[in-house]
Amino acid sequence: MAGVRSYIEDIVHELSNKVTWPSWDDLQTSSVIVLVTSILMALIIWLMDYVFGIQPVPKDLEGFSWRGILGFIYNLIN
Repeated sequence: MAGVRSYIEDIVHELSNKVTWPSWDDLQTSSVIVLVTSILMALIIWLMDYVFGIQPVPKDLEGFSWRGILGFIYNLIN
């Protein structure tokens, strides 16, 4: 039991004395960077999905149809 108590005391000591916690301004800046990066990545993935996406056609027709920019090019060729 003394080992468990010593372990918990060491954890508390490290968290309160050895860990460097970010300031409020650093935390806000990092949060904004993560938010903006996440939104940009989501937009890039959505754009790639839109451009290269394949849309299924109704059951009575066979195959698939293109959508987005590639669909426009495909319709121009045919």
